[in-house]
Amino acid sequence: MSTTTTTRRLTMAQAIAEATAQEMARDDRVFVMGEDVGKYGGIFSATTGLLDQFGPERVMDTPISETGFMGAALGAAAEGLRPISELMFVDFFGVCFDQIYNQAAKFRYMFGGKAKVPMVLRMPQGAGVSAAAQHSQCLEAWFMHMPGIKVCIPSTPADAKGMLISAIRDDNPVVFLEHKLLYKQSFEVPDEFPPARLGEGRIEREGTDLTIVATSVEVQHSVQAAEQLAEQGISAEVIDPRTIKPLDVPLILQSVSRTGRVLLVQEAPKFAGFMAEVAAT
Repeated sequence: MSTTTTTRRLTMAQAIAEATAQEMARDDRVFVMGEDVGKYGGIFSATTGLLDQFGPERVMDTPISETGFMGAALGAAAEGLRPISELMFVDFFGVCFDQIYNQAAKFRYMFGGKAKVPMVLRMPQGAGVSAAAQHSQCLEAWFMHMPGIKVCIPSTPADAKGMLISAIRDDNPVVFLEHKLLYKQSFEVPDEFPPARLGEGRIEREGTDLTIVATSVEVQHSVQAAEQLAEQGISAEVIDPRTIKPLDVPLILQSVSRTGRVLLVQEAPKFAGFMAEVAAT
């Protein structure tokens, strides 16, 4: 007997809001905090409707103090809650860096596994919206370097929803990086799908002559480039790691072994970037 999958169009912002609402309804330990996440619905509308649905005790607008509310999220997670803390822009993480790399990332290991830190740190990143120097960077490499933290970079609404559900349920701190140019783009999303497995990449487009590895909005650009190459008789495969830590190394190596060539695409600074690690691997 055949089955059919129904779909609907969602933007990434809508998918993130849906995943958050779903997990808040499923588990009353889940709550949201950050600047303008409540009444305003998030600077990129990724928390729209949550305040009306769950109230101010679970959707908390915070003061402009990243150090304060990141420390509060860390403490809440250590005490058994499951906070989703949104930094308005990834560029602001330097203000609360100690809470992330010296505390959240290390608690579980410093206390022999007795402590858990089930917190999600959501952050917009990337250029393209004329937001200037301190609001446009891609800083994923900083977080990859921290033992104890997982790092997700979705490229579609479906991935954003499935990966965020998994991140919320994870007992480790998860950094969730969302490109600003993807928030308003709409894609077909299945009505029902299981949570995504963190650390599992995907072949976005199959090919035989070249492997292109890309993340976030660069996945779209790479697929477009692959289609142009196809017109010239070159078959390019596009891989989206989705989670850059842990990284699906076997998926990448299997593809490169087949094609014999690899092109690594990123928006972040080239030196010591994520793709430099992929190249080294």
